[in-house]
Amino acid sequence: MTAQQLKNSILQMAVQGKLVPQDPADEPASILLKKIKAEKDALIKSGKIKRDKHESIITRNENGHYIEKKDGKTTDITDEIPFDIPETWEWVNLISIFRFIDYRGKTPSKISSGVPLITAKNVKNGFISYVPAEFISKSEYEDRKSRGVSKKGDILFTTEAPLGNVAIADVDTYSAGQRIITFQQYGENALFINHLFMFFMLSPYFKKELEENQTGTTVAGIKAEKLKQMHLPLPPLAEQKRIVAKIEELLPHLAEYDHAETEVRKLNEEFPDMLKKSILQSAIQGKLVAQDPTDEPASELLKRIKAEKNALIKSGKLKRDKHESVIARDEDGHYIEKKDGRTTDITDEIPFDIPDSWEWVRLSSICDYGTCQSVEANKISESAWLLELEDIEKDSGKLLQRVLKKDRPSVSTKHMFKAGYVLYSKLRTYLNKVLVADMDGFCTSEIIPLDFGNSIFPEYARTVLMSNMFLTYTAQCCYGVKMPRLGTNDGRKALFPLPPLPEQKRIVKKLEIIFLAMEGGKGMFEH
Repeated sequence: MTAQQLKNSILQMAVQGKLVPQDPADEPASILLKKIKAEKDALIKSGKIKRDKHESIITRNENGHYIEKKDGKTTDITDEIPFDIPETWEWVNLISIFRFIDYRGKTPSKISSGVPLITAKNVKNGFISYVPAEFISKSEYEDRKSRGVSKKGDILFTTEAPLGNVAIADVDTYSAGQRIITFQQYGENALFINHLFMFFMLSPYFKKELEENQTGTTVAGIKAEKLKQMHLPLPPLAEQKRIVAKIEELLPHLAEYDHAETEVRKLNEEFPDMLKKSILQSAIQGKLVAQDPTDEPASELLKRIKAEKNALIKSGKLKRDKHESVIARDEDGHYIEKKDGRTTDITDEIPFDIPDSWEWVRLSSICDYGTCQSVEANKISESAWLLELEDIEKDSGKLLQRVLKKDRPSVSTKHMFKAGYVLYSKLRTYLNKVLVADMDGFCTSEIIPLDFGNSIFPEYARTVLMSNMFLTYTAQCCYGVKMPRLGTNDGRKALFPLPPLPEQKRIVKKLEIIFLAMEGGKGMFEH
């Protein structure tokens, strides 16, 4: 979740009354609404403002329905109400609680100094920028005062270019531009907290309402009459204070989160390998592609792998594993392993959760880790492919060069492999050299050829072996100081997250697309 998404979530909780607890001792918002109406009526009576032609009163009836009295009619508007609010809150139209000050018509003449003029360019989301700084004359300001003047603490709202930016005025006696509406409380004394309503207007709910009521195609805007009738919840004053205090408590943490997010984004730009590892980790956690409920679950896949294994054991091509492992989840969600005649809870060993259709297995359960066919160098054909560690690029799974025996004299014993085998470097595993063979060949004994059979996609197996999870595991297990190696027993004991076979293929396909885009046409998984 990004910092902005987190902020949106907090503001949405606030506007729905879910950010702080309600206090039954609070004076309800219905009383506050009566006080606001009294201030409004006093201004109308004194001739300072005109009565709203479409005045609206929203109440809840005994059945919980929202009833609006407007234009001499009573209407059930329950279907218009987007979400429930606490019992002590009230739904209101903006014009019910705010006086609208709107400067339209003649464009003001700007001068080098005088009364500050705030235009739509100055109003950002949550604050006012004074760049560019613009001014109007005192006489023009006096002329504008007949329509009302913006004051410190009022809410400024941009109606066009951009639509929906909102901020609190932080200076007195200034003038707002043509594409700005000032929301000002009725009366001299603030009866509620404008900061709260600024936060409400920044919420996803209000942004959505703006989108649904906006006009214009080239430039989005909203008419004042539409804006006046838009709904916002009104909490009790005491709760308003608690909500604002909570948001302001959280905002510095959001700023820190945003800074950290920016740093991570910068790191990912500067160090794409870190991003690759993050993507690989998401892939093996089941977070890169969607699960398909029609896929045969990995539990059935394991049954087939076991049947293939038993057939090889029966034919004498494979020895039975003396430490065969079976991992299952019990009804409490714990991971239980049956091995060596014992049943053990290994939940603490499991590095992360996986989808329900996946299974955790030991590497020895799905491949012949450590069972290599060794061949003397003098028995290898001169035209055979001879693979050394230097031929594999670190962290990419790519073959840098293909060298034949005739071009690489060697006397050491090699491991034989076939096309489709995963070739894993057990030496200095942090270099992350893993390759899927595209043809038969022979490799240095520092590379372990792994045959995953027909039930595991070799490119997916490579993804797991190159992931942060596997790198972390091997870093803990490797022995040797100058040339650390992964021992056979530790390799066999490594945990492996196994998805259904179709999902394995979807994961690899998605990775190919992602890395192709990242590398400008050079896929990570090309041979």
